[in-house]
Amino acid sequence: MGTVTTSAVATNIATTDISLLRLLQLSSVGLPVGGFAFSQGMEYAIDQGWVKNKAEVSAWIGLQLQQSVARVDLPVLQRCMVAAKHHDAERLFELNDLVLACRETKELRLNDTAMGEALFRLLGSLHIDTPFKRLDEMSFVTLFAIAASHWDLKTDLACLGLAWSWLENQIAAATKLVPLGQTQAQELLGELQTDIRQAIAMSLTIEEDRIGAGLPAIAIASAQHETQYSRLFRS
Repeated sequence: MGTVTTSAVATNIATTDISLLRLLQLSSVGLPVGGFAFSQGMEYAIDQGWVKNKAEVSAWIGLQLQQSVARVDLPVLQRCMVAAKHHDAERLFELNDLVLACRETKELRLNDTAMGEALFRLLGSLHIDTPFKRLDEMSFVTLFAIAASHWDLKTDLACLGLAWSWLENQIAAATKLVPLGQTQAQELLGELQTDIRQAIAMSLTIEEDRIGAGLPAIAIASAQHETQYSRLFRS
């Protein structure tokens, strides 16, 4: 029986495999951008008893996925990838301003820009150029799109990665706060995977002048969390 050499294995790694590995890298919880540090208002909602169990966590996260991620983050990501591919800095700045303007509270904006700044530093270490300067306010979505474009990821894959990263961080927050067991957390990840596909499909129908979200309870929870007496998550 013949042996398979390392070079032979490497030769069999197709472009799609490399793209998948880059997608896994970009959407990994190990990416040092600090997404795990924010609950996006969930901590206040749980403290107030709005969210008390697995079913209510699923409803809370699923609503955000369909009414916020699908209507803001993913449509902006898609447009930023086109702009990055064409090296259109002006367009990237415009879209970056748009997504930040959609963050309804100081905390939600900090969530986006803190992660954006961290990803900006990481991209610099990976020799991926961006048109932004260190003092700029940068959305994580914009920087994610630049990295995805640089690595030639397909748009639907990039959307999948961004949505999965967001979902995993939200469920990790719920696991600590409700609290949920690890088995329940994995069940939630499985249940909400279908919602990711639906969110991506919806995002493709959103015209640019319709980009935006309106989730008053989440905005209130986030604003109240900024001054919550005791909290685990950053504000």
